[in-house]
Amino acid sequence: MSEDSKRGSGGALVAPMISSADDRKSSSGSSPAKKVIIKSADMKEDMQKEAVDIAVAAFEKHNVEKDVAEHIKKMFDKKYGPTWHCIVGKNFGASDLDSTENG
Repeated sequence: MSEDSKRGSGGALVAPMISSADDRKSSSGSSPAKKVIIKSADMKEDMQKEAVDIAVAAFEKHNVEKDVAEHIKKMFDKKYGPTWHCIVGKNFGASDLDSTENG
């Protein structure tokens, strides 16, 4: 697989930001259904769909956000090669500054 096909359409290794919203119209007694909304993505559509499928499976299997992120990362590392990053949760911070830039 070429490096361009691994990177998606825009060249950056950016996974979709996935937001799940409650579907309050669920009439059954079970928990409400979730709707997946991709807010931002730099991936081809087929890779976005795969990311959503993997994320849904991860949430069904794990209850802890750290475990969900680990599952998603491992699946993408396995299929598309290493160095994927996955962040799961409502409150998080990230930085991509190189340590040499901080003086």
